[in-house]
Amino acid sequence: MDLKSFEQAKLYALQRLEHELSPGLYYHSLEHTTQDVVPATERFAAGEGIQREDLTLLLTAAWFHDLGFIEVRVGHEAVGARLASEVLPGFGYSQAQIQVIQGIILATVVPQGPVSLLEQILADADLDVLGRDDFWSRNTALRRELAFFGKEFPDIEWFSGQHKFISTHTYFTATARALRDTGQIKSVALLQSRLAELGSGE
Repeated sequence: MDLKSFEQAKLYALQRLEHELSPGLYYHSLEHTTQDVVPATERFAAGEGIQREDLTLLLTAAWFHDLGFIEVRVGHEAVGARLASEVLPGFGYSQAQIQVIQGIILATVVPQGPVSLLEQILADADLDVLGRDDFWSRNTALRRELAFFGKEFPDIEWFSGQHKFISTHTYFTATARALRDTGQIKSVALLQSRLAELGSGE
């Protein structure tokens, strides 16, 4: 496996994400991978000192982490790991490398339980949005996506559930905590404010 192998694997994932994702995936869209998760993975990896082969394996996992959405929504992580095992040998990845990539992909399953540093980095990158300034718009996109697939929530249920999830979430890497903890506190405050409005009947 070399840089050319990675570029081929990246192009494979990119093309399938571009052409095969459901238009109802307002949150788990192509942009979630290309503009959210991959840049966050690169940022956190740099902060944690990840280089060379480890960085290539990590970024491969980032490109494949939501590829399973082309087949299923629930359990898409396992499908992404399966697709990696099916196609990456053709791009020159070894079985040992693919096993590492599969572990990284599966570490994004919520509730997250990453073990290795590489797994922790992608888990943090996948939820980078919790501490970003665009949290509210992205959270709205997630709600819209769930509604598209038939899972609608009353306001109080949605915002209380999001508040519980985000207020109890902790980033795994020191880099993610340094970059996103303050923003995550702001996101929790936004949700608390919305819940207060709902509670007062506004």
